Amino acid sequence: MMSMNDDDPSDDSDIAIERRLAELREEHKDLDDAIQALEERYQPDMLQIARLKKKKLVLKDEIIRLEDQLTPDIIA
Repeated sequence: MMSMNDDDPSDDSDIAIERRLAELREEHKDLDDAIQALEERYQPDMLQIARLKKKKLVLKDEIIRLEDQLTPDIIA
């Protein structure tokens, strides 16, 4: 059952995707900051930096996947 202001049923899922994107972008930025802080140490832990960079790449892939869901397919 649809309420009066539900023009498009995909609006709710779009809002959920936007919220998830905001969370992922914040986590991505936090990882970036952590990596930078580790790299600035006198003796950086290269293994930890590598792990964080890998996690950051996984987040970036998820961000791209969700952004693609929000972008309408345009048939040219």
